[in-house]
Amino acid sequence: MQRVEKVNLKVGDESVSAEWTIPQRLLGVFTLAHGAGAGMHHPFLKGLAHELALHQMASLRFNFLYMEKGSKRPDLPARAHAVIEAAVEAAATAFPDKPLFLSGKSFGGRMSSQWLAAHPDAAVKGIVFFGFPLHPPGKPATDRADHLKRISRPMLFLQGTRDEFATGHLLNSVIQHLPQATVEWFQGADHSFKAGKRNLLPDLAAVTAQWLAKI
Repeated sequence: MQRVEKVNLKVGDESVSAEWTIPQRLLGVFTLAHGAGAGMHHPFLKGLAHELALHQMASLRFNFLYMEKGSKRPDLPARAHAVIEAAVEAAATAFPDKPLFLSGKSFGGRMSSQWLAAHPDAAVKGIVFFGFPLHPPGKPATDRADHLKRISRPMLFLQGTRDEFATGHLLNSVIQHLPQATVEWFQGADHSFKAGKRNLLPDLAAVTAQWLAKI
């Protein structure tokens, strides 16, 4: 059994929609930030929240400010970070006795990690990337990962082997310099974790649960 609760997050003088997915028994709490092109109600995020709950993990999905307003242009980092902070505060307040983790799909994961790098004392146990966007398609580079060196928490990278936003050897080279980082590769999956007719959401949640149990 799991329940869904709609809430609003206050972000300065503005607010964004958010939604909890909460299992009956709870091992950990995740903020779950959406990617650049799809909001909190995207089937991938809703399905992932459901699968995480099956492993006794609650998740708080939310919109960034631009998505709340119906814009297609992602917020600048400072505005995105403010939303991440509001989600962290809401999660910590709702479940103060449970371990708190950040997570996000693509843009949402990168913004979450930037916020965490800038807040080393945050009461966050780790971060999960559901497809880290290391570089734009066709433009291999690693500068988007520079801030990860300032994160002292465990990190889990879940990546598809056909992800055009993260060339395999480049991401592996980045992770080699992150002592607390782990990567799990999903064969044949693209940036959206599409791999033919396979539904990878249960696998993504299962690997996340295994990682959580270890730390």
